[in-house]
Amino acid sequence: MKINVVFKRSPSGITGRTSAVSSAAVPSRFDRDTEAHPLGSGAYEVRIDPGWWVVRGPNGGYVAALLVRALEHAVGDPSRVLRSLTVHYLRPPAAASARIEVRIERAGRSVTTASARLLQAGELQALALSAFAVPRESPELHHAQPPEVAPPEACPPRDGSPIPIHERYEQRFAIGPLPFAGSRTREARTGGWLRLAEPRPLDAALLVAYADAWPPSLFASSELPGLAGGVPTLDLSVHVRTPLPVPGLRPDEPVLVSFQTREVSQGVLEEDGEIWSRDGRLLAHSRQLAILLRG
Repeated sequence: MKINVVFKRSPSGITGRTSAVSSAAVPSRFDRDTEAHPLGSGAYEVRIDPGWWVVRGPNGGYVAALLVRALEHAVGDPSRVLRSLTVHYLRPPAAASARIEVRIERAGRSVTTASARLLQAGELQALALSAFAVPRESPELHHAQPPEVAPPEACPPRDGSPIPIHERYEQRFAIGPLPFAGSRTREARTGGWLRLAEPRPLDAALLVAYADAWPPSLFASSELPGLAGGVPTLDLSVHVRTPLPVPGLRPDEPVLVSFQTREVSQGVLEEDGEIWSRDGRLLAHSRQLAILLRG
């Protein structure tokens, strides 16, 4: 099935119809590129923008953010915040219009479970399952601790990358060596300070995008040299552990991300991630399974 989307041109770029699902009154590049246009009956039109490209297609976190936009609109209840999202990636979408179909699987008293399918030219590209829940009063336990790193002001930003998505983010490495800089460690661990190049308030879609916006931790390890083929994601799960919007978090404030891979076997690897606020609040944690491609 071919899907056509009508967009209007403006001096600042592409804007969608006035009914587009976006989280900002004055849309940023991220908002424009993750707009979801309601079609009715749980269907949405989106545009896959090439500015979020990695080696073989759009970044998985960007695709997940598109799905979150449609899911939030379909759930239709701001008191139910995204708590869990798992996306399975079947094939890389093309830089073109696409369709998202959302189904509310169950809406209980405090939790809504919804699925979403991203289709392009009639083919399924990604499949998501999500849980939105009403925050509850409960006892709390906080054993997780953020990594001890230098502040963002003391960490130089990464620049000079030819990969389009790296223009969308500001990355300041604070954990592990710079990728492809010649030095490596035995441990496959990386991280640092991350924000959009064009700052905007943190919401669920951006938090999910952050979970897959950093270079793979595997590139930091000296035990697997010569990795030039990429590590495309099979599935990505993100658990949101904070109220959104985060109280006191400025739109230009970077988050601290930490990612680590412990096992590579039979061409498959896992990567566990944590996303922290500067003042030490755990915002989200993630896990993805990826394929190891050799160049």
